[in-house]
Amino acid sequence: MADTAVVERIQRGSELERCPFPIPYGWFVIDLSENLEVGEIRNVQAFDQEWVMFRGEDGTVGITDPYCPHLGAHLGKGGTVEGNNIRCPFHHWEYDAQGWCKKIPYGKVMPGIARRKPVLRVLPVEEKYGMIWCWYHPQELGPMFDLPVVEELENPDDHVPVRHGEWTMHTCMQEIGENGVDFAHLKFLHGSPIIPPGTCKLDGHHFEFDIGEGYICGKYYGPGAQVVRHTKDGVSMLMFSTPLPIGREETLSRMHFTFRNYAEGTAERTLAEHLYQHSIGEADGEDSAGFESVDMIVWDNKKYRPQPLLCDGDGPILKWRQWYSQFYVDDQPASVNAVAAE
Repeated sequence: MADTAVVERIQRGSELERCPFPIPYGWFVIDLSENLEVGEIRNVQAFDQEWVMFRGEDGTVGITDPYCPHLGAHLGKGGTVEGNNIRCPFHHWEYDAQGWCKKIPYGKVMPGIARRKPVLRVLPVEEKYGMIWCWYHPQELGPMFDLPVVEELENPDDHVPVRHGEWTMHTCMQEIGENGVDFAHLKFLHGSPIIPPGTCKLDGHHFEFDIGEGYICGKYYGPGAQVVRHTKDGVSMLMFSTPLPIGREETLSRMHFTFRNYAEGTAERTLAEHLYQHSIGEADGEDSAGFESVDMIVWDNKKYRPQPLLCDGDGPILKWRQWYSQFYVDDQPASVNAVAAE
């Protein structure tokens, strides 16, 4: 029998919040690699704050707190890339992509703490599949699991070039992901002829689901990476989803699509193209609505019910919420004191 919530009293709308969650931890795609050139600095918004992203001469990417540890100047407003370091515009202190202070042009003594450890907050960064990934944890803990391995992206020569899409959604990531286990909405919101059967499985930072007995199968690798395959008559199309939490109520949803490079004009190529068009709601001859035209209207205007009134036809929504909750932790800044040169 489906999960149900025990509700003693239905909360009124005025008592509800739209997105009552902190930013989750995990690996997230901050941008495509091709969008950041060597020597470039860019200010980016993610994880409910601003960051400064730069690429050094050797290609290494740094993502740092915007404000210089020295006197608080904004590194992304007038700062420059010097070699593999970012240089503050105020007094030209330099920091590398790991947050170490590498140069003080006028100082004779490096502050003691700067000799012992990084002093500029940075996010761990990896580049994979043409994407710049960063690890975010509000308490600045290091990576707790690896990036996903995606077979299609490991063998790009056998597949069509990846097609990228992105959409800004005015809700939190948990609400968007919950759609994947809300099987009933596929009929009533999207116009599917039936409510498809579905199953799910939880395993640590992985969450797997199967909709339609193999038609849509997906696996989450933490909250920031989802590998989904649409399969029909032996033909599969990859939808690799990499959402980024801009803030607590705003998500940049990125999706990356590819499929095996079947010969033009073959039945397999036609079907693969149809699966792609169907996944973005643009397939010809179909009555089902894509997420842009229906889901985003709901997400942009709904409020979160912590005690939902569920029935036996609803999907495993509570299991999804239970799994997702592991990526939330308290976000309390540590106390700091002034640090002088020793």
